[in-house]
Amino acid sequence: MWAVFHIPMFLCYYISFTLSSFVSSPCQIQGQFNLNGMHVAGDVVLGGLFGIQFLSAFPELSFISMPEDPTCHGFNFAGFRHAQTMVFAIDEINKNSNLLPNVTLGYSLYDTCIKIPVGFRAGLALVSGKDEQFILNDTCTGNPPVVGIVGDPTTTGSIAISSVLGLYRVPMVSYFATCSCLSDRKRFPSFFRTIPSDDFQVRAIIQILKHFGWTWAGLLVSDDDYGHNVARSFQTDLVQSGAGCLAYSEVLPWGNQPSEFKRIVDVMKKSTARVVIVFAYKSYLVHFMEEVVKQNVTGLQWMASEAWTTSAALQTLDLMPYLGGTLGIAIRRGEIPGLRDFLLTIQPDNDHNIVKQFWEHTFQCRFAPPPAGWIDAGGALCMGQEDLEKVENEFLDVSTLRPEYNVYKAVYALAYALHDLLQCVPGRGPFIGNSCANYQRLEPWQLMYYLEKVNFTTSFGDQVSFDENGNALPIYDVMNWLWLPDVGTQLQAVGEVKKSASGSEELTLDEDKIFWNFELKQPPRSVCSESCPPGTRMARKKGQPVCCFDCIPCSEGKISNASDSTECITCPEFFWSNSRQDSCVPKRIEFLSYHEPLGICLTTASLLGTFISALVLGIFIHRRSTPMVRANNSELSFLLLLSLKLCFLCSLLFIGRPKRWTCQLRHAAFGISFVLCVSCILVKTMVVLAVFKASKPGGGATLKWFGAVQQRGTVIFLTSFQAVICTVWLVSYPPAPRKNTKYYNYKIVYECVVGSTVGFAVLLGYIGLLAVLSFLLAFLARNLPDNFNEAKLITFSMLIFCAVWVAFVPAYVNSPGKYADAVEVFAILASSLGLLVALFGPKCFIILWRPERNTKKAIMGRGTTKT
Repeated sequence: MWAVFHIPMFLCYYISFTLSSFVSSPCQIQGQFNLNGMHVAGDVVLGGLFGIQFLSAFPELSFISMPEDPTCHGFNFAGFRHAQTMVFAIDEINKNSNLLPNVTLGYSLYDTCIKIPVGFRAGLALVSGKDEQFILNDTCTGNPPVVGIVGDPTTTGSIAISSVLGLYRVPMVSYFATCSCLSDRKRFPSFFRTIPSDDFQVRAIIQILKHFGWTWAGLLVSDDDYGHNVARSFQTDLVQSGAGCLAYSEVLPWGNQPSEFKRIVDVMKKSTARVVIVFAYKSYLVHFMEEVVKQNVTGLQWMASEAWTTSAALQTLDLMPYLGGTLGIAIRRGEIPGLRDFLLTIQPDNDHNIVKQFWEHTFQCRFAPPPAGWIDAGGALCMGQEDLEKVENEFLDVSTLRPEYNVYKAVYALAYALHDLLQCVPGRGPFIGNSCANYQRLEPWQLMYYLEKVNFTTSFGDQVSFDENGNALPIYDVMNWLWLPDVGTQLQAVGEVKKSASGSEELTLDEDKIFWNFELKQPPRSVCSESCPPGTRMARKKGQPVCCFDCIPCSEGKISNASDSTECITCPEFFWSNSRQDSCVPKRIEFLSYHEPLGICLTTASLLGTFISALVLGIFIHRRSTPMVRANNSELSFLLLLSLKLCFLCSLLFIGRPKRWTCQLRHAAFGISFVLCVSCILVKTMVVLAVFKASKPGGGATLKWFGAVQQRGTVIFLTSFQAVICTVWLVSYPPAPRKNTKYYNYKIVYECVVGSTVGFAVLLGYIGLLAVLSFLLAFLARNLPDNFNEAKLITFSMLIFCAVWVAFVPAYVNSPGKYADAVEVFAILASSLGLLVALFGPKCFIILWRPERNTKKAIMGRGTTKT
């Protein structure tokens, strides 16, 4: 806040002072302040900001009177190692003949004391210089003291400094500032970084969640800007990615607040989530974990953010039964060959106060007199010949170079950008008039142009380039807390998550190396609801997150062929769901088949009827000379038996898979066969009436109209009319096979559609008309003398025929699918069999078993026995 408020004042003062000095070219700083730093001259100078010491007091800043020097105390060995890594990288570059040949890099490094005011002052000092007096040319331009800065390590410091440096396009490459807000190129146009932003950190955690199928997790964040920003980003990305839901989200308070910690732990114990994600610094977790231990909350899988993954303060014997197996992400560890040997060469034989302060803290001694700004605490005198290799502290530990590796990449990024700048061919440059930059009059914005396009690979194999927001290709190591009670604690790398140049994010894990702090030594299950298998769909539970749902089986005709489907898919028209509802299979095709029991029965009945008809025909032909056959108009009887055979046989056309020719032939054969049959009966009935009238006085003339020729002609005419009806029907709207899905959803009825309902109705109506006419004529002749009693048989047969077909109509209309064909076949067989039995049964009985009645005398009624 101080930096943001005072930046405009400083700029106004600085600009007005510069303008007032336009006439007199020397510019003079109005006040002097000491900043702890290290400086080496070079053709091109790079700046650096590192947190090496800690600030104990900082006076009120004023631009009217310059403040006193800040007082720093303590020593941050890690921060000093970061600074020495930059020195080492510059020294390595200067020795490399392939990179920046004939150009010597220098450096100017400042200690920020890990405080924003000091860091802000140091940043401005790097770009403006600290000399008492420096000369500007008449255009108020000149080569700046540094062309680029490595740092600041803190997010807030980077925001404050880069907001000013961005006005002059001075590139600033941070190695430790992670806030995603710094990706805003409008606010921070010259900011770059070699550490992934918090956005990628969030996505990396989500990648791990997705990999293990952990869709139900709890979230704990620290009560600061880091925690609140990450919490918002995490919840947003989690929802957008569809990777899962949060069972709870709690804020860890600062300091020791037992009541609040107890409440949070109670929430964790009641939750069914077995994964806990923590975005917080270790200082927020120390007291909280005491409450976790107190309530003995085990069986949880902890996931650590980059802020505490590598924290040794939490890897204690007391906490490892609870935190063992923790998965987290850490800054990429790199290898920097030669760094440790370089660190061992550090000697306090120069004017660098920082090196002397490092020496004093390392060997617990003091130089006489004390360096400026350093408080004399007494103690043994430092000789400067002490052996660093005999000292055991974190400074020489280069086994896990994480921030140092980012510093190393930042320095090389600036060096490669400068190298590309110097490779520019005059006349082909990227600037106005195709000009190139000159490192002797180098402008920072020119270096920034090349920095945006830099692309190189480190000796460790990592590619370094920056996207449009100044972020380097992000990469994290996935870490696992290995805990073996008899061995101890070990932090091991088990994979990495990175973003490739193509933009895809890749997670690589060696699951065999991961230590799981569970009895089964396997990753836990952490879901609100178990995955819905194929064949079901998810139905969200009311008032709960989307990860909490019930699995509802798909209804018939619908399927889901993947786990966790949100809806079921309707099968295509000719497909139906299988029993598991997970795939669509072709619908079963149904028709009246020869292979099913119903089809077999009807086929047997048809063939049996045909056989009986043939048998009766054979009997009549064999006994054609007997009075019984001759008296019953043998020619019409033979034709009638032949038509009955055709009626029995045409029923077979209704059985079997419908085809175009069978659909067209079945109704035509049925119609013509039955008209032939009924026509014969009608003519027989008319002959009976004619013979009766001829037996009366004056009725002999009637018989001339019912001779053999007239009988045959009448039958042919009546049958031909039906043939004409069938022909017109088949030509205009022929029947055809069709797959019908209306009767049943789960199967296809393969049927013959009549084509023209009118044609089918006319066909049936004509048969019915002849049958009714035959019935009426036979009914009128029922009381004729006994010697003409065939009329009674015709009456009975027509009664059966009409009854069958009257019952057929409603049964046919209400029978779906193959049963409609079965009803029609049954009607054909029943009516045909009724005619056969009623008309020829009594006659066959007399011919075969009562031969004494098969005489002319008996038939004419002169015998004692009636027919």
